[in-house]
Amino acid sequence: MKKRTIVAVLGGAVLIAGGVAFYTRPSTPQRPRLDDFSASPSVALPDSSATEPGSTKLVAFDDSAEALPSWHRFRGPNGSGVSDEPGIPDSWSDTQNLAWKTELPGSGASSPVLTAKHVFVTSYSGYGEEGRTGSIQQLKRHVSCIDRADGRIVWTKSFDNEHREDPYEGMGLPEHGYATNTPVTDGKFVYAFLGKSGVIALDMDGNERWRVSVGTSSGNRGWGSAASLLLYNNLVIVNASEESQALIALNKTTGAQVWKAEASTLESCYSTPVIVKVNETRDDLVIAVPGEVWGMNPHSGKLTWFVETSLTGNLSPGIIVDGETLYAFGGYRSSGSLAIKTGGKGDVTDSHILWESKNSSYVATPVLIGRRLHWIDDRGLYYCTSADTGELIRRDRVPQIDSGGRPVYASPIAVNGKLIIQTRNSGALVIEPGETLTVLAKNKFESDRSVFNATPAVDTGQLFLRSNAYLYCVSKP
Repeated sequence: MKKRTIVAVLGGAVLIAGGVAFYTRPSTPQRPRLDDFSASPSVALPDSSATEPGSTKLVAFDDSAEALPSWHRFRGPNGSGVSDEPGIPDSWSDTQNLAWKTELPGSGASSPVLTAKHVFVTSYSGYGEEGRTGSIQQLKRHVSCIDRADGRIVWTKSFDNEHREDPYEGMGLPEHGYATNTPVTDGKFVYAFLGKSGVIALDMDGNERWRVSVGTSSGNRGWGSAASLLLYNNLVIVNASEESQALIALNKTTGAQVWKAEASTLESCYSTPVIVKVNETRDDLVIAVPGEVWGMNPHSGKLTWFVETSLTGNLSPGIIVDGETLYAFGGYRSSGSLAIKTGGKGDVTDSHILWESKNSSYVATPVLIGRRLHWIDDRGLYYCTSADTGELIRRDRVPQIDSGGRPVYASPIAVNGKLIIQTRNSGALVIEPGETLTVLAKNKFESDRSVFNATPAVDTGQLFLRSNAYLYCVSKP
């Protein structure tokens, strides 16, 4: 297989990938240090937070932890966006199948995460909100705990902006704001990423247990951070690409740094990594960056394998894991997508790429249903491609949504075989996957004129939707 043109001028700082050149900060290696494989691989310890994709099984961590459903992180089980929950209605509105609606203390594009009793959501206020003024010195971020039964806010903790964030201007921050990183919970603590103000751990009563800086730098675009946190065994893993051009693992109990992997090609990487189980003694931490996909040892932060790709630009979509196959999307629309065989060591570009395609998603992470990948891109075009070949099966403009600007920012989820796609201003679409594009329902809260940027969350008969103003719980009566 022919290698792609990927040239890094380190120290002088121009990265050329797929014909696109952009600035990178000097004195940082192109990729994390490659493991020399001289020692035996680390044995992956059982992760008590793990559930199989689609599962809604509750797991109790310890006597003081809340029971935990699978949707305790961004896009649910291992970032798949897939649930087999059968009880979610197809239709909802201000007057139909709405269990409760709660006003939030601020705006945000982050998604809700769940324990059996509570919903946790982050937001921001004071600067950069829809239709409001303010100065960046007034920026505050909030973490709220909400009762799943009735929508009552149990507590909200607010945090001042400790370091100057990038200004609310240009193409980035006006699109998503300052609360884009979805928190994660293990049922005992909730962990939130506050950008340049660091990563924070709160207990279930809202008490701050630790706070750690992961850098205060800015990326070359000044778009702010967007990656969500990942829990792995006793680690909180952070994609601090904007703040320090690094992936960082923190001890989840103390906040102490366990490892840090710096790399210049993390520039413009806004996606959340995933964990891939290779065999009984090996897990890989996988993330796509401009020009490459990496498989890393999650215990050490060292690089196990890499693949050179044509994915360039701003990488937002996460990796999709399907057994022994990985799917990577993103960068500029022309960058395309590819399927990669799991495992391997070193440079596996020639041996592990299964297929490459020109079809891509720019912001949203697609969802896999059966052997097909589905998404609506930021222009409002619906895509369905083959997971086996990458070939395009369907591409349609969805007439039910507003085509102005970027009509879709959230990622789709699949609930009991149906697609739920939240648009920004035109409501949420429920789509029946098939040979034709069948929109079963277009559901909109007419009383809410704010933007919906967040990916939904789902568990045990409840669907949670979040706008810049409210958190909604949709459920059958």
